[in-house]
Amino acid sequence: MSIESEIAVIEDKRAAFILNRNLPDFFNLFSSGFVATNPFNQVVNKEQVFEFFEKGITGIVSSFQVDIEKIAIVNGLAIVMGREALVPKGDSKNSGKTVNRRFTNIWIKENDTWKITARHASNIPVG
Repeated sequence: MSIESEIAVIEDKRAAFILNRNLPDFFNLFSSGFVATNPFNQVVNKEQVFEFFEKGITGIVSSFQVDIEKIAIVNGLAIVMGREALVPKGDSKNSGKTVNRRFTNIWIKENDTWKITARHASNIPVG
């Protein structure tokens, strides 16, 4: 299996973990030094992301779809770019509405396992 195929499978798992609120497996995807710019325009680390998910500030969705447009392998990093469409539910902001965003995920291999090490996600404003 190519690296690109391997990363695509992991990205599918990441989406399923979010959709099904499988937080232990979702959190296991993160590298220790993970950093991100989240859709709230905040720069956050792994612990902050986990807190947002655990408290239900983010990650409670009725649907979550990922459209990967490009996977590039550069100097041992896997860079994934594409679109996400999700529908938050419950008390989440935009509950019941489709939220579209652009994302870039950067994966690094640690101890023979791919870990997400950086992410940028921006919501696409609705018209």
